[in-house]
Amino acid sequence: MTVHLVQLENRSDHKSFRLTRSATLASSSDHRPDVVLPVERVRAVLAAAARRDVARGGPFSPGPAGVQVWSGPWNGPNGGRGTSEHLGSVDWTYDQPVHYYVTLYRIMLTVAGAAAGLTTDTLLNNVMALVGADAPTRPPALF
Repeated sequence: MTVHLVQLENRSDHKSFRLTRSATLASSSDHRPDVVLPVERVRAVLAAAARRDVARGGPFSPGPAGVQVWSGPWNGPNGGRGTSEHLGSVDWTYDQPVHYYVTLYRIMLTVAGAAAGLTTDTLLNNVMALVGADAPTRPPALF
């Protein structure tokens, strides 16, 4: 896979994932290949995060591959991030290990997230709390 950095000229109308220019790199990343959730739970997380999207005054930026957590709503010109800092993200992949399940494979914390006192566990708990759930600690029984 090759990744290229591109600078967007104007505000993107795409609401599910945003490319941003940032000097903050990942502070830590927690790989959790064994955390598996039903797809309905992940859809509920995405819907709750969309209601609290950075463009709507909230701290979340949901997308098909996960949820980014920000320090606050985006307040920059043309819908840009402004003073909001990227704190981290919860990343997942669909249909793993079997159809209708989602695997959380990474919880990434940025330097700004660590400075704000977050850990990968608290970041995951904050995202799961959107649907009133605790972060899973072990995989649920699939069958």
